[in-house]
Amino acid sequence: MTPSPDLKIVETRVYRGANIWSYEKAIHLVVDLGSLEEHPTDKLPGFTDNLLQMLPGLREHSCSRGRRGGFVERLNEGTWLGHVAEHCALALQQVVGHDIRRGKTRQVKGEKGRYNVVFGYVDENVALAAAHLAVRLVNHLVQADPALDWDEELESFIKRAERTAFGPSTQAIVDEAVSRDIPWIRLNQHSLVQLGQGVHAKRIRATMTSATSAIAVDVASDKDLTTRLLGAAGLPVPKQESVRTVDQAVSAAKRIGFPVVVKPLDGNHGRGVCLDLRDEEDVREAFPIAEDQSRRGTVIVESFVTGKDYRCLIIDGRLAAVAERVPAHVVGDGTSTVQQLVDLTNADPRRGVGHEKVLTRIKVDKAAIELLESQGHTLDSVPAAGEMVKLTLTGNMSTGGISIDRTFEAHPENVEIAEEAARMVGLDIAGIDFICPDITEPVRETGGAICEVNAAPGFRMHTHPTIGDPQFIAKPVVDMLFPPGATSRIPIVAVTGTNGKTTTSRMISHIFKGLGRKVGMTSTDGVVIDERLLIRADASGPRSARMVLQNPRVDFAVFEVARGGILREGLGYERNDVAVVLNVQPDHLGLRGIDTIEQLADVKAVVVEAVPRDGHAVLNADDPLVREMRRKCSGQVVWFSMAEPGSEVRDMIDGHCRRGGKALVLNASDRGEMIVVKHGPREMQLAWTHLLPATFGGRARMNVQNTLAAAAAAFAAGAPLHDIRQGLRTFSTNYYLSPGRLNEVEVNGIHVIVDYCHNAPGMRALGDFVDRVGETLTSVHELGKAQRIGVIATAGDRRDEDMRELGEVAAEHFDVVVVREDANLRRRAAGETAGLVADGVRAAMARGARCRQVEIILDEIDAVRHAMARANPGDLVVLCVDTHPAVMTELESWSSWAQAGAGASDDAPAADPDYTPAAADGS
Repeated sequence: MTPSPDLKIVETRVYRGANIWSYEKAIHLVVDLGSLEEHPTDKLPGFTDNLLQMLPGLREHSCSRGRRGGFVERLNEGTWLGHVAEHCALALQQVVGHDIRRGKTRQVKGEKGRYNVVFGYVDENVALAAAHLAVRLVNHLVQADPALDWDEELESFIKRAERTAFGPSTQAIVDEAVSRDIPWIRLNQHSLVQLGQGVHAKRIRATMTSATSAIAVDVASDKDLTTRLLGAAGLPVPKQESVRTVDQAVSAAKRIGFPVVVKPLDGNHGRGVCLDLRDEEDVREAFPIAEDQSRRGTVIVESFVTGKDYRCLIIDGRLAAVAERVPAHVVGDGTSTVQQLVDLTNADPRRGVGHEKVLTRIKVDKAAIELLESQGHTLDSVPAAGEMVKLTLTGNMSTGGISIDRTFEAHPENVEIAEEAARMVGLDIAGIDFICPDITEPVRETGGAICEVNAAPGFRMHTHPTIGDPQFIAKPVVDMLFPPGATSRIPIVAVTGTNGKTTTSRMISHIFKGLGRKVGMTSTDGVVIDERLLIRADASGPRSARMVLQNPRVDFAVFEVARGGILREGLGYERNDVAVVLNVQPDHLGLRGIDTIEQLADVKAVVVEAVPRDGHAVLNADDPLVREMRRKCSGQVVWFSMAEPGSEVRDMIDGHCRRGGKALVLNASDRGEMIVVKHGPREMQLAWTHLLPATFGGRARMNVQNTLAAAAAAFAAGAPLHDIRQGLRTFSTNYYLSPGRLNEVEVNGIHVIVDYCHNAPGMRALGDFVDRVGETLTSVHELGKAQRIGVIATAGDRRDEDMRELGEVAAEHFDVVVVREDANLRRRAAGETAGLVADGVRAAMARGARCRQVEIILDEIDAVRHAMARANPGDLVVLCVDTHPAVMTELESWSSWAQAGAGASDDAPAADPDYTPAAADGS
């Protein structure tokens, strides 16, 4: 069979944090090889040689061999083209300076010819572009594509990467932060970056920081004001005047005395600066050039100070580096023209456009030609060997100049002058420009002066000098923002599991709120910052987590982490100090390639893998799948369990504690169940379960388990026991503390429970609670028997068998089951999901289940009204809700009718298909 260029990307995911494939952020492609599945590289003549010619960097890849050239060996032996695409994507990123080497390719289980291709990245846009170009390249090598010009495509890719790359100054600071384990978030597509998290966060934009004074920046931008301030402090500055017209400039030049300099009042990067103007005509020609670069239209005329151009970098009041700036020039060789020398200089790989590389290409413009003429040259002239021909007068790197490191040569008096200048202007990071004959001699004696003070000075002349040693100037910047010993991270507690995540997250948040912490919490209900609901939505994914980490008020984070977010984008952060795994139950199977409960456990285990060595994983010892996650934890394991003493699980926990471990367990006595904290040989009593409001006197067993998990997480995070105890005693499942999670209200004598239960495992736990509560109810109706009415539903993206199972479980605990549907049908037809759930109820009824009647009412509010209309005082109604604000509004209306004297069964609001509650803004 002749190979065809069939490689294609069928699915793309960007993981922005720890994920199921990698501890770090990664790109995940699902690729289809098509006919190429039958053609590994050893069966494609010339493929390997052509590939290595186009991407020679592949010769350095070790692949699984662990040595240089390992990937080339794999190519010669024969490897599949999905694997080749992975390495090409890595090599393309390396071409643009992104040193990424992490990658793996694995076949999609059960799908021949499809592969998961996973590789790391620095910039996701660059990585995605690399992935698509890699696929095009592989297909081109299989069968030549006339439309693909490799050199042109590679250059286009490089230019795209340069557009989104950090500048050298920002990159230097970010690299230093990473080396210190300081987390960072890019806030836009330019140079605005957040270093640190929450309350500890600092921001930088290039070399301006969140501590940079706006007034100081304005002062530095006004060169006239800067000179006057420095002069008033006794610092050496040139004579200077501000003008707005050519005639004023000429007059000022005469008063100051020729030669003079004409430059914009508020320019930058040396643009519009004209030096060594020796007569009136020079001033008149220079004025419009300077005026064009002045934002306010004001031009500065100052005395021309002769000497070399030096940049002193001041960071946090101290000198960090000194560089001598040499204007763009070429040196004659006796045979080449000026133009040829410029081209040769620009061919240096270190030179690029603007700030994309450590040096900037020399631009030959009108000003350069005029400067050449003043030196007796044209572009076609052949300078003598060793002759220096200037192409600009200013030494700015942005105009093609070079730099020479002079950090350890500056005279102490000059250092003191530069530091004082930065203090006078008020800049935390400042570039002080000296013009003087020699920086090693005091400028007051040699006649030098400060010609400019710059805010946001560039770092590349110091980090990448053309001559001399590089200076690590990012270190003092990060030291200024995060002094040694300062904290850059906030504690993060991540909570995952099939059921109980939201309640447990709320419990943990409540405990730390009692400690005075400003808690940022994400859950399926929204984003909460310091008890204020900022966004009402399903916020259990990575984007919401990043939103919390960016909030400057937050000093403690609690994240509910759902399966969907992990599969879609990863965690969205690097690591969590405490990972809580409550349980793993068969829910959401059949979605995104997760078909078994073991695969689902691997997804949940991502939060455990994100625990650092000094962190903790709080694991449910009663769940076998959760117990296995201990092997994936780099930190300490804290167990929680409801097992009885003497059981196999408790024996395992006792052995763990004998080795110095931690655990929370239940100890039963005649007085009730006591939550006990075990740490090594010590046992500390925490609280009676029946005295905690969230447990409903110990009857809500799922909340007993959630309480154990929350207390264990708080203990692992360093909360004192008495504060944990107080938090648990004051946390209840009322609507204000835990909306939509086991809220108990009484409406006209009817006991109503509002919960979120949407799956069979959750219904078993809720059913156990219903049975325990139901035993205590006494009907006041003439029939004398309290009935249990349940309104249930599930999401449309569950499997059919899961929907039927939900109905079967509900039928065991309710006398009447009303089946409704969520507003979001998730690609199901209206009535389809409810029909499957009702089928499960009927099947259980046929086997003798408790339920005696099942009804289908699709609209949520209509279903609630119907259930309430059927109920009598003393009955129990359980509402499994989707939009709890709308349901609670509806229940309040029933209470209002009762308070007004209306009978609940006769005059209560009727089911109206067009009814839309005012508070139904969803979650």
